[in-house]
Amino acid sequence: MAQPQARAAARAPELFPVDDGYTGNLRDESRTTGFAVTISFPTSEDDVRAVLAQLREQGCTAVTVQGARTGLAAGAVPFGGSVMDLSRMKRVTGLRQEGERFFVTVQPGVVLQDLRNALRQKRFATTGWSDESLAALAAFREAGPWFFPTDPTETSATIGGMVACNASGARSFRYGPVRPHVQALRVVLADGETLALSRGDVAAEGRVLTLVTEQGTTRTVPVPTYTMPHAKNASGYHAAPDMDAVDLFVGSDGTLGVVTEVELELLPSPAVTWGVNCFFGTEAEALAFVEDVRPSVPEAVAVEYFDADALDVLRAQRATGGAFATLPVIPEDWRFCVYVELAGPGEEAVADALGRVADAMVAAGSTPARTWVGRTDVDRECQRLFRHAVPESVNMLVDERRRTDRAITKLGSDMSVPNGRLLDVMGLYRRTLAEEGLQSAVWGHIGDNHLHVNVLPRTIEDYRRGKALFERWAEEVSAMGGAVSAEHGVGKLKRAFLIPMYGQEGVASMAATKRALDPDGLLGRGNLFDEALLGSEEV
Repeated sequence: MAQPQARAAARAPELFPVDDGYTGNLRDESRTTGFAVTISFPTSEDDVRAVLAQLREQGCTAVTVQGARTGLAAGAVPFGGSVMDLSRMKRVTGLRQEGERFFVTVQPGVVLQDLRNALRQKRFATTGWSDESLAALAAFREAGPWFFPTDPTETSATIGGMVACNASGARSFRYGPVRPHVQALRVVLADGETLALSRGDVAAEGRVLTLVTEQGTTRTVPVPTYTMPHAKNASGYHAAPDMDAVDLFVGSDGTLGVVTEVELELLPSPAVTWGVNCFFGTEAEALAFVEDVRPSVPEAVAVEYFDADALDVLRAQRATGGAFATLPVIPEDWRFCVYVELAGPGEEAVADALGRVADAMVAAGSTPARTWVGRTDVDRECQRLFRHAVPESVNMLVDERRRTDRAITKLGSDMSVPNGRLLDVMGLYRRTLAEEGLQSAVWGHIGDNHLHVNVLPRTIEDYRRGKALFERWAEEVSAMGGAVSAEHGVGKLKRAFLIPMYGQEGVASMAATKRALDPDGLLGRGNLFDEALLGSEEV
């Protein structure tokens, strides 16, 4: 059992000083910039263990794990210590067949789009694959099309990063976030010992998990004390009585261990997928439509929203030319949009679902004439461009404003509420934005009661008022039984929001969970909670 540790000690990847060549590793898509002393690029689990051993010997007190840095919560932004960049751990390492189900195993640096392409083409680099994996690949090639359903907006995200924040995306309305699709994990703990976890093998007894490393050490890990909301949630450690050990590490923001391998369950691809953009004159019509469609159209895999302000920004960017000029013209009286993606076993079933979507539009006060239906790959690619063009247009607007004041940046919320509270939270957003006189644009996963409310500051004072407003929303959304982060994780930027959501005691109990696995607070320092909590025994 000591042999893996000996291998790790014998060969350590180089630690590079962080200089001008690595400035990109000091920031992520949150536009937060940090600092670090060294950086490493492991290519294997043994490398990860060797780097951690070397850093411990050097007295390093903080290690920040990174992938593609597409996150929006600064979870991958270092503030001191060393960066461990896993982007070179990008191999698909095997396939497994269990009955009629297929599972794929990947290193954490595998990029989502690359995995999608490999699954669609059924082509993999199989060097080093086991005989079992090669047999599963042969069966996989004879089977119909399969896919991995989690779909964050950034297809350049890595699987490791998606696991770290329990990523989701538009199709989470049907398929949920990444957590239920994770079947197994390999994890290197801060002290270099390793865990091999498979779903169903290790569960908590009440609120206590007992984990045994491959080196034979037993870790008794307290599960956090709080109750999770009945809403889409990526806010802190997953916690429930008798929970599966795998679920603790999914969504842990790189604070409990370094994930070195992930096994993902695949799903059969739908035979037919259509998209329909439905437009409305008022927000009340759009919200009524959503409340009708969710229960009446089970074929819906995504229900997405774009408000009038977001569409106006897109219209303005389209008028300037460039890539967005290829999008269809949106009439001025088409003020609010709900995009519904439909999937089913055949065209007849999906066409029937489309008819029910049309009925819901009429019931809400609109008309099927105000739609844009995508039935072909070309049409749906145009719809995809439309969905991505909205946030990109808003980012371009804010970047233009930053030319006059670099302190200005977009503020984007990531909060969700339970079913039955959608109208309440939308009322909260509209009322408080008007009170503060702030410009905004709203879009997101309305099928999950999960909207990204983006404040677009015109001045630094707008920015300050927007930040204060987000703190108020965290309080009120938590009081509704919602989540302060639904898909982007907490990282460093949203950790204060966990206090109104879980309370001081709940956040302290998360620190106790981390302390059981990483007593020195080496990994992900500053993510989820203030590092000072790691010195407290109070829970």
